[in-house]
Amino acid sequence: MFAPIYLGLISGTSADAIDAALVTFEGDRPHTVATSATPYAADTRQRILDLALDREVANFDRSGALDVEIGHAFADAAEALIAGSGVDRQHIRALGSHGQTLWHRPYARHPFTIQLGDPNVLAERLRITTVADFRRRDLAAGGQGAPLAPAFHAACLSAPDEVRAVLNLGGIANLTLLTPDAPVRGFDTGPASGLMDAWCQEHTGAAFDGNGELATRGQIDKALLARWMADPYFSRAAPKSTGRETFQLQWLRMQLQGDESIADVQATLLALTVQTVVEALRRECPQTARVIGCGGGVHNGRLMAMLREALAPVHLDTTASHGIDPDYVEAIAFAWLARETLEGRPGNRPEVTGARGPRVLGAIWPA
Repeated sequence: MFAPIYLGLISGTSADAIDAALVTFEGDRPHTVATSATPYAADTRQRILDLALDREVANFDRSGALDVEIGHAFADAAEALIAGSGVDRQHIRALGSHGQTLWHRPYARHPFTIQLGDPNVLAERLRITTVADFRRRDLAAGGQGAPLAPAFHAACLSAPDEVRAVLNLGGIANLTLLTPDAPVRGFDTGPASGLMDAWCQEHTGAAFDGNGELATRGQIDKALLARWMADPYFSRAAPKSTGRETFQLQWLRMQLQGDESIADVQATLLALTVQTVVEALRRECPQTARVIGCGGGVHNGRLMAMLREALAPVHLDTTASHGIDPDYVEAIAFAWLARETLEGRPGNRPEVTGARGPRVLGAIWPA
């Protein structure tokens, strides 16, 4: 008898690729079958960023067409992963698709969040039960709709004898606080790779600052760092979540005086990520003994070195040391959330999102 396989799909804040993971679960412990990262076509990614960053006025035609286009891109990524893995799709019980966040407005008068990637396209093309639209039920229950990964972190990365924090270094950084015999907590701390990638691409043409080399050539501008740190988001109490609707290049430029070097700004952005993470951790969970990193930022050697130094004596490692590929934690998390939905179990954590209570998340599109 085959263990049920689940497929998780997500594209993060940076909209650089669609991460896909085929996994089985032993209890809550994931066992990875196959993974892939499929870049968007350049024109698709540009349309996503233009709409998300308000460089183009959104309308129903553009956003509706993009919803279907991203759905097909997700389906292509899933098809390629299934074919390359040799898995019989009849053994895939369900897929969980986060989609591509275009707008996240938890502080609006009528809070909303929009993830594109039409699940009807996925269900129709793949003929696999599809679970999607995970965030809006939590919002309807008074929550932020984010972050959702802490429930998965708590299930598979907590320890009965150690206070831990899981640090996701994606476009936005977020922390999950895992204290034995206490409710899981979690929140977005602020920008991580998103702003660093955007600044690097604008000024060098490179999609990201490989290993933090540009930042290493610069000096931290302490006055600029202080101006950025004055943003009220950083001192706001949890639950809280954010995204590129706030932390984008326009936000960055508002505090520039015009004479800063490209490398100095990059170095200061990296320092901003470090300082906001470390201050949040010390404020919210000073007894933390171990920080477990994941997300693309763990490959930035300069960022990890500065975090390790700033966090000491807290131990810093990555999910790789705990048997989970750091690049695919979120894709695996949405495979896990799809399983929870099908089993009728809540996928949110009210202490994290601020929702009125536990909720079964997402909607189901039958195969």
